[in-house]
Amino acid sequence: MKIIVDAFGGDNAPLEIIKGTMLAVDEYGIDAVLVGDTDKINDCVNKNHITLKNTEVVNAQGVIDMCDDAKAVLKEKADSSMAVGFKLLNDGKGDAFVSAGNTGAITVGATFITKRIKGIKRPAIASVMPSSDKPFLLMDCGANAECRPEHLYQFGLMGNLYMKHIMKVKSPRVALANNGSEETKGTPTVREAFELMKKAPYNFIGNIEGRQIPFGDADVVVADGFAGNLILKTYEGVAKVLMNGIKQAFMKSAVSKLSYLGVKSGIDDMKKQFDYKEYGGAVLLGVKKPVIKAHGSSDCKTFKNAIKQAVCFLENDLISVIENSLIDSKEERIYGKS
Repeated sequence: MKIIVDAFGGDNAPLEIIKGTMLAVDEYGIDAVLVGDTDKINDCVNKNHITLKNTEVVNAQGVIDMCDDAKAVLKEKADSSMAVGFKLLNDGKGDAFVSAGNTGAITVGATFITKRIKGIKRPAIASVMPSSDKPFLLMDCGANAECRPEHLYQFGLMGNLYMKHIMKVKSPRVALANNGSEETKGTPTVREAFELMKKAPYNFIGNIEGRQIPFGDADVVVADGFAGNLILKTYEGVAKVLMNGIKQAFMKSAVSKLSYLGVKSGIDDMKKQFDYKEYGGAVLLGVKKPVIKAHGSSDCKTFKNAIKQAVCFLENDLISVIENSLIDSKEERIYGKS
């Protein structure tokens, strides 16, 4: 199993990316391909006394910045580490691609270089999120700001398969993010998607309001990329505010600091439960090969866990599972035409 890594994607590249990749090589027994400026990679490795094991370095001179237009990966910066990584994936030089770089560029590169699975209208970014019960999948988290009803229908299909085969949920509950639980609520697009999803070959449980999402009332929450990204960022922000508030409450006095010792293990468990580093990043579902979008601020642990998602994706052959589902599903033959 060989994982291609964009060594210059993200805020902490290349050091944390290289360190995270080496952690993954050791822990998961993979081979790696680091893509980026060879001189800078070698300089970083030497300065930080890192030994590259089972790793090939492929030269690429450019870098996709966070402020770059998403389409730059196709033309203006076709020599960038991200673009070269996608080309290597497309040419069969690796089994999956992981980058902490520009989300829009990753989506464009995956769609137009790696290309969509036949029958899938729009790839979607799927993020595993924590809840009070167990993790759930939120999609789309930003790839498609505007969606048609059939796109949302397919997001439910792919999310269902991810939770079933990767997270081992026997019958995932798929819900549609909305401003009310009633069938009549929401925009025309959401209402039409509701009607399609009622007939879907997965366990559709109806609409879900934002306040119910953190309680784990669904295993897959479907939204367009605009709403999904708002849910994702709000979720992360509120979790950070709450954890900071708890810390401040226990730091108020000597007595409160002592009382903290009695609940420390429980708080540590809660911090781990809501720590995005445990999940590593998001999967781009709907393209022909596994593409993982790691968090832009990834440290080595976070990036290692992003690579773990790629490993799980490959071990469970999710691409074939999605392809076979499209063939077997009568509904997908109707709504899945490209």
